[in-house]
Amino acid sequence: MEGEEQFTALDGAVPGLTVDIQAIDEAPRCHVDIETDDVAAEVARLTAPGAEPVSRWLECHALRAPGGHLLRVVLAHSDPETFRKLARTWP
Repeated sequence: MEGEEQFTALDGAVPGLTVDIQAIDEAPRCHVDIETDDVAAEVARLTAPGAEPVSRWLECHALRAPGGHLLRVVLAHSDPETFRKLARTWP
């Protein structure tokens, strides 16, 4: 991501998905980013069944799933056409 040196993009690693690796100093050393066009709604959807807020940075929300894994909800940054075509709406 331009201007954010802690990220390394793995362009083409998974067709149709944006995959970035972020250097972090805390355990666990990896997490999944969930791209969305409605951060507040996605955070609400994930916290309803038990994910817990951990931190927030700009529009990124870090959550801990009930199993202990970290994930982040981020505003969509994929190519807009790709995001529109591949995005899923959850009930």
